[in-house]
Amino acid sequence: MNELIKYSEKLMQEASEEEWIERAKENPRWFEPLYDKYFALIFKFLFKRHADKAVSGEICSEVFFKALMKIKSYKDRGHPFSSWLYKIALNESNQFFRKQNLQRTIPIELLQSEIFFDEFPLEDSEQHLEQLKRAIKTLRPKELEVIELRFFNDLSFKEVGSVLNITENNAKVKCYRILDKLRIKMKVK
Repeated sequence: MNELIKYSEKLMQEASEEEWIERAKENPRWFEPLYDKYFALIFKFLFKRHADKAVSGEICSEVFFKALMKIKSYKDRGHPFSSWLYKIALNESNQFFRKQNLQRTIPIELLQSEIFFDEFPLEDSEQHLEQLKRAIKTLRPKELEVIELRFFNDLSFKEVGSVLNITENNAKVKCYRILDKLRIKMKVK
């Protein structure tokens, strides 16, 4: 029996992600390498949204449980598997906020994206940072999601589009319109 388990584990290590997905549709044991590969990424995404390890862990567990239960419905549409997981995580996170009747905000302190700060060169002043925080707080939840996926999680426009069920081009347009909106609110040219 131990030899069979070792052989099975060796097969999992040698299989590609596409094989893991297809085999997981038939046998839940094959979901394990997908879980191992993406758990930290999804947990980090959720932790940035909730800033609470316990809440993030609970939601992350629900994300992977739902992914396992729905793996048979997964179809590769030219987007990474991680985009599908992000979509589930985003839905679960939003559901948590609705159930708790909480307002979603982005703590700017967690923002480490150089791409974002290239758009808003910050002066070395608290006042400028406070302006940016206030401007971000004025964004609608859907706008906040675009900024968060693109700049907090460093997703490509293609991945952002996949998560939000829009085209890559639409994700770009939305993102740049939101950045323009923030610039206007900050009076940055």
